[in-house]
Amino acid sequence: MTKTYIEPAAYTDAPRPHIELKPVESSQVKAIGYDEATQTLAVTFTRGAGAIYHYPNVPKETYDAFIASESIGKFFGQHIKQLAFTKFPAETAEA
Repeated sequence: MTKTYIEPAAYTDAPRPHIELKPVESSQVKAIGYDEATQTLAVTFTRGAGAIYHYPNVPKETYDAFIASESIGKFFGQHIKQLAFTKFPAETAEA
């Protein structure tokens, strides 16, 4: 039986709005950020190329529950993963 994989999402060409990312304690999620003005949740993961995912229209209450959750990875899988997102390339170090 051949295993099939979902094709990774493509990066957007749009400029990435800056949302400060704060490291979190998780084996899956590396850092989380939030912009209250646009209700955009930003997430980057411990594995992969360091892409930054922006999830629009995430209520502040969801963000607060996410960062306060006992298991950030489990919360992500249950409440965030299925949401629409925009994928940006990893941040590059500025000179």
